[in-house]
Amino acid sequence: MDYSGLIEKLLEGNTRTAARLITLVENNIDVAEKIINSIYKNTGNAYILGITGAPGTGKSTFISTLIKIFIDQGKKIGIICVDPTSPLTGGALLGDRIRMKEHFSLENVFIRSMANRGQLGGLARATDDTIKILDAYGCDIIIVETVGVGQSDVDIFKSAHTVVVLLVPGLGDDIQTIKAGIMEITDVFVVNKMDLDGADRKVADLMQMLELNKTYKYDSEKIPIDFAKMKDWTPEIIKVNSRTGENFDILLDKISKHKEFLEKTGTISNYLKNRIKTETLQILKHKLTKKIEELLHSNEVVEKYINEVMEKSLDPYSMANLIIKMLEKKF
Repeated sequence: MDYSGLIEKLLEGNTRTAARLITLVENNIDVAEKIINSIYKNTGNAYILGITGAPGTGKSTFISTLIKIFIDQGKKIGIICVDPTSPLTGGALLGDRIRMKEHFSLENVFIRSMANRGQLGGLARATDDTIKILDAYGCDIIIVETVGVGQSDVDIFKSAHTVVVLLVPGLGDDIQTIKAGIMEITDVFVVNKMDLDGADRKVADLMQMLELNKTYKYDSEKIPIDFAKMKDWTPEIIKVNSRTGENFDILLDKISKHKEFLEKTGTISNYLKNRIKTETLQILKHKLTKKIEELLHSNEVVEKYINEVMEKSLDPYSMANLIIKMLEKKF
């Protein structure tokens, strides 16, 4: 299929076309490849803001308030909301369509809910492709809301320029935040629902945890990517009320401060390099997995190996090594 007509409309800012292209990249990685090939030169202009946190921290209300502020600033905004997929039915609630319904009719706002389709890490496979489509569509800011995270769903830091983690008083998640992963990926901590008892205590706990945990994505030798070893950035902490908008002006100053840090230190260049590396790795994993699955389901030799494993004359590791040798000859 020739997608040139759709690409042309996308670059002109056609909303229906953007929605259609996102559906196409979600459903078929081969189609996604053709579309991204066509629009890639028109990407790299949007600022990507990652919003994550445990379920119940008010991420959708928080994002709604951000949308209003960005609209007042004359920005064009794209929002990607990732929801978990049911392991039983394969469906997803996509509740953000309900919670953000007041923004759907706004001209400069594009909201897309997508199921993670079983992918771990808090995002969906097509998230990065969707970011590129919204970037080419002309969005100034792209907000990515992840699946409600635990302590290891941290893939958002590979896609977003600035990662904002939401917490609220009274959820009992103090211990969760100190665990490896969340503390290391965060650029700005937001204590939401600041009107609740315990908000100041939450800020104090975060400050203490940051003192105990000195490892961040900009200075850690253990983070498995090549971020610049910059020690000038310590995660910011801010209290807000998403319903009233209180302290959001301070929050936006913190985000702007982080953006300035990325640009002035050159860290943003390393971020882009590593985003390319990690995204390419994910594409390779998906493509190779698909080829291996096809091989497992259609090759007589593999069927023979399976029977040998069942008979205990071969073990699964040995079978995997034999399949690797088959793939090496094939490639």
